Amino acid sequence: MRWCVLCLLWLAVAARAQAPALERCARIEDPRQRLACFDRLVPPPPTAPAAPLAPLPDAEPSLLGDRWSIGISGRDSRFDLRAHKPSYLLLARYSDAPNRLPASPSKPALAEPLDVQATESKFQLSFKVKLADFGRIAEGLPPATLWAGYTQQSQWQVYNPRVSRPFRETNYEPEAILAFYPDREVLGWRWRLAGFGLNHQSNGRAEPLSRSWNRVIAMAGAERGDFGLIVRAWLRLPEAAAKDDNPDITRYLGYGDVVGVYRYRDHTLSLAGRYNPASAKGALTLAWNFPLQRRVRGYLQLFSGYGESLIDYNVRQNTVGLGVSLADHL
Repeated sequence: MRWCVLCLLWLAVAARAQAPALERCARIEDPRQRLACFDRLVPPPPTAPAAPLAPLPDAEPSLLGDRWSIGISGRDSRFDLRAHKPSYLLLARYSDAPNRLPASPSKPALAEPLDVQATESKFQLSFKVKLADFGRIAEGLPPATLWAGYTQQSQWQVYNPRVSRPFRETNYEPEAILAFYPDREVLGWRWRLAGFGLNHQSNGRAEPLSRSWNRVIAMAGAERGDFGLIVRAWLRLPEAAAKDDNPDITRYLGYGDVVGVYRYRDHTLSLAGRYNPASAKGALTLAWNFPLQRRVRGYLQLFSGYGESLIDYNVRQNTVGLGVSLADHL
């Protein structure tokens, strides 16, 4: 408002001081010469200082958007550390069928059962990093990014002093993912994510307990209000028979999985499932992420089926664990 008043005062003073000259300019017939005359007589008024540019707002927060940097504007998000799969610590996890005799068709049987207790601790850490933004790599395709992800899951016999409380099993899972962001409406759902990845998973154990496999994975993710859904399908990469630690792993772990998430206020419920119709084998994992105090969140996990870990890929068991959460799902 102050600058508007100054502009009006400036124009009034200039017009009063140069009224005769302005009349002469007004009598010039040629439009260009008349405009040039006015420009010489009346200099431009003072201008207000430019306001600083406000940063563009990001897209509204969402389950998939938070995990995959969808809608980030105004800054470079490369090399930001992002949550990937669930990260949690189960202080206690009970199994109704602890695997004391791990077996595989390509490995010799153990000479004697392992000293494994039914109650142990379990934790998982998972994160990913955006390596590159490609924009549209081809006509008709949505923007693309390249991610590197890493997940580590461990089962710890912390309550078993007889064998010095060892880590019973640790699975290492690095992967590379090329992700696309379609952002389209499909049957009432917002399709926000598609991708292809290379995935390796192994337990780093010596024979006969070594387990590993490699996969090519295709994935898609969508949202609808407080619901999120990710569907994955995979194809196992073949290995030489002499090096295959678990030749029948797809019989138990199948060829894909589905993860559904529902967020209600400060609570998150998730259900993950996989099933192989040819063998009628699969698994379900139900998790509840709930607030405790400030940033500390509780985590309850129920599992039923095959393949809670690689060493247990062909063992059916039911487990229940309680602990704390480090990151939500999806």
